Amino acid sequence: MKHLFAFLCLFLPACGGSYPPLKTVDAVDLDRYMGTWYEIMRLPNSFQKDCWNSTAEYSLRDDGKVRVVNRCRKDSVNGPENSATGKAWVVAGSNNSKLKVSFFWPFRGDYWIIELDENYQWVAVGAPSREYLWILAREPRWDVVPLEMLKERLAAKGFDVTQLIATNDYPLAILDAAPPQIEDVEEE
Repeated sequence: MKHLFAFLCLFLPACGGSYPPLKTVDAVDLDRYMGTWYEIMRLPNSFQKDCWNSTAEYSLRDDGKVRVVNRCRKDSVNGPENSATGKAWVVAGSNNSKLKVSFFWPFRGDYWIIELDENYQWVAVGAPSREYLWILAREPRWDVVPLEMLKERLAAKGFDVTQLIATNDYPLAILDAAPPQIEDVEEE
């Protein structure tokens, strides 16, 4: 039941706290946005539990909507592939920066583009509830994303960036976490 509630919260804005309006980027060129994006980090969520090396592939459909194919490796970076196919559509008046996405009717969620590299090499996508956040890149490498600057901006928008998790097998040294300390143990 707990997982059902968490899943439904993705689609019901009343589940989140009260936040000021979430500002998106001014405009998105959908043609440039299409293609494959690699998940670099995300806030934990129940519907991606045990997902690693996630990707999202976007392509324009003939009806003007966007085809969405999400893939991940289950349980480990080398686990079996899991995928889900859905559709997204632009929210009117948003200059393509706000979309609704649905993987099965009647449920849909917010997909708001809140930070976007001018060359479309990285993006931060979130929801107004601040419960969902993804950092994606065109390449499966962390070094193409200015993580420190991006974390500062996302925190200023009300996201708890201390909860971001890395969901791939790229070097952990890029995270701002210090390496583990090895303590000397004295023999008795």
